[in-house]
Amino acid sequence: MKPFTYERALTPADAAGAAAATPGARFIAGGTNLLDLMKLQIETPGHLIDVNGLGLDRIEASENGGLRIGALVRNTDLAADARVRRDYPVLSRALLAGASAQLRNKATTAGNLLQRTRCPYFYDPAQACNKRAPGSGCAAMGGYSRQLAIIGGSDACIATHPSDMAVAMRALDAVVETVGPTGATRQIAMADFHRLPGDTPHIETALEPGELITAVTLPKPAGGRQVYRKVRDRASYAFALISVAAVIQEDGSGRIALGGVAHKPWRVEEADAELPRGAKAVSERLLAGARPTPENAFKVTLVERTLGAVLADGRN
Repeated sequence: MKPFTYERALTPADAAGAAAATPGARFIAGGTNLLDLMKLQIETPGHLIDVNGLGLDRIEASENGGLRIGALVRNTDLAADARVRRDYPVLSRALLAGASAQLRNKATTAGNLLQRTRCPYFYDPAQACNKRAPGSGCAAMGGYSRQLAIIGGSDACIATHPSDMAVAMRALDAVVETVGPTGATRQIAMADFHRLPGDTPHIETALEPGELITAVTLPKPAGGRQVYRKVRDRASYAFALISVAAVIQEDGSGRIALGGVAHKPWRVEEADAELPRGAKAVSERLLAGARPTPENAFKVTLVERTLGAVLADGRN
């Protein structure tokens, strides 16, 4: 790990201002992903800004009947919150599927959204990776790609986003709240928060330099049957090969978001309209334009079968 300096921010605006004013600065809260990357010298921030003391650790009712989840709410607390379990069970289930209890006790809402890919080439400094070293190439192209993206990728990157929580939040139409270096706030729809790789896979979100996530808001409860189904190579504590977050109403309408298939939580609103026609029709619309590799082409079939199982559960 390379040397770095450290400070504790007093307010969200101060944290954002300090980050913008200090090249190479990073925010740190739980540190469950950042510290690992620093130990491997994949992330080498020269300055860390501790945001744990900013009072962003509350879950509160919002004016529109939804919930406002502070950026520093720990994953364990969010999954266990009675309102989340009752009104947004797909979110609670996604969090519980995401990691061990030890990690959930430290990991934060904002940190979960911002975690970096688990692509093996990103983690190996001896391999070319446009995320880690822009312009160096993508060793995953033609390499081992079983875990990687089948849609939304580019010639520069086929990594996937690892978050389970983000997939559920995409199905729930969550909104990310932020504060910038000037103190200005804004709201970013979850649909727009994570970026596709294009020619700049190292730019992963819509955040501006120094911008700090302060909360994630959920709309009023959607009701219906909510399911998070995760398919992985081992039964626990593994990242998704694919996952399905579903909110299904009694009339068969609903929302579907996928994890493990793209650079961001994957949802195509037009595919939601296909739900009454069944899993095959939804999958075809969701994955239209997919470009799987020979090693991960099985994910196309796996999406359809997993979605079929999710839909069938509601008819039992």
